[in-house]
Amino acid sequence: MPFILETVVATRNADGSFHVRPYGLHRDGADWLFLPFRPSPAIENLARHPFLVVSAPSDVRVIAGFLTGRTEFPLVPADVVDGVRLAGAAGHMELEAVAFEDDPVRPRFRCKVLHEAAHRPFLGFNRAQAAVLEAAILSTRLDRLPRDRIEAEIAHLRVAVEKCAGPEEREAWNWIVDRIGPPADPSHDVFRVN
Repeated sequence: MPFILETVVATRNADGSFHVRPYGLHRDGADWLFLPFRPSPAIENLARHPFLVVSAPSDVRVIAGFLTGRTEFPLVPADVVDGVRLAGAAGHMELEAVAFEDDPVRPRFRCKVLHEAAHRPFLGFNRAQAAVLEAAILSTRLDRLPRDRIEAEIAHLRVAVEKCAGPEEREAWNWIVDRIGPPADPSHDVFRVN
């Protein structure tokens, strides 16, 4: 069973700016596998500059925000590589892509950890945060999953948000369900939460 870490990854663009977006990283022993779906600017970026900086956001609004067009989250320079990380990250890793396997859909980069740091204490899990993260991932699969499956999962995840969410999780949840759109059957409960 793969171990997948949901993160925000920064790669350097050709003009020196940075492409910063949510991605899942797959653990493989001491290495991490980065498998972006085509098309992704990260693929060409890593061919030119084989370093990526992986941030663990402490606020689910960061991942929800990037997926819904809200990208103005503060960044700071990485510690070791020419890169950036989220200023508000709980922690980050700086990786080097050391091997590449091409694929027409999802190429694979094998990455070695060059540096890692913790920036704030981990205080525990919130079920609503996990639900927002799952909904965010679903929102990136709208063209790959049947609509009825997406709606069933959103309805199930909504329960955790209603029970456990604070204002940040509720805001992030609503951004994601607005991206997904209303249920196909208007007799179902609405997905948004107050």
